[in-house]
Amino acid sequence: MKWAPHLLPEDRAEYERLLDEALRTAHDRPELAAIGRRLDRGQLRAMALGAAALISAAAATEYAVYVRVRDEHRRPSGASVVASVLGGHDDGAAPGAGFGVVVTVLTPILAGTAALVLLLLGYVLKMLDPPPQVAGPLLTAGWFFAAVTAAGLLVAAIGLLVTALRNRPAETAVPGARSDELSLARDAWRHALVERGIVPFLREALAERDQVTDQGGLLSTERPRPLPRPSGTGFTGPGLAAPETSAE
Repeated sequence: MKWAPHLLPEDRAEYERLLDEALRTAHDRPELAAIGRRLDRGQLRAMALGAAALISAAAATEYAVYVRVRDEHRRPSGASVVASVLGGHDDGAAPGAGFGVVVTVLTPILAGTAALVLLLLGYVLKMLDPPPQVAGPLLTAGWFFAAVTAAGLLVAAIGLLVTALRNRPAETAVPGARSDELSLARDAWRHALVERGIVPFLREALAERDQVTDQGGLLSTERPRPLPRPSGTGFTGPGLAAPETSAE
């Protein structure tokens, strides 16, 4: 099976599905009414799978748009929030923004650790009889670092809240707007692939076999001759042979 280089593996099953659907509903199209008399569905399907690269090229523009929109839709919507909290910044942000966020995150951790050690040591010394004079300063320092820890946690929480509120409008628009855009792009690619790729190929395959039958008086078993490039389809015909160009 010859797949187009630009057709991703995840979309090959969709190509086959659209091809099968076109063959199944061929009776609704007068130009495909000859299916079964000249070529059956199995033969046409094999030919269309072999010419997948040429057929899918007829909808290359719509496919490129669909893939781009799909990639954007798959991008995590909350990535900007996480990047902002962990030190990421936009291209226009100040160079020191990342350092400020690191300090905001590390301050509660370091201050909390110092507060825990100083308070624990100070209360242990306080239980001695008589308590050493250093116990009081240790407790004072411990409570100071505990206050710094609380302040750091408060600043970090406010930063998280502000960042989340700043990114909320864009994130709430993603599920609706991006989903609609993705559906439109996918439908446009499917329609172009069927109407400009699959159906014209099937029609030309049947027309070529009709020409062979009319000229020979019977159904020839030889390989069909390549057709000239039809206008607007982007492939040369079921024979898959491109027109020869004379060297200048």
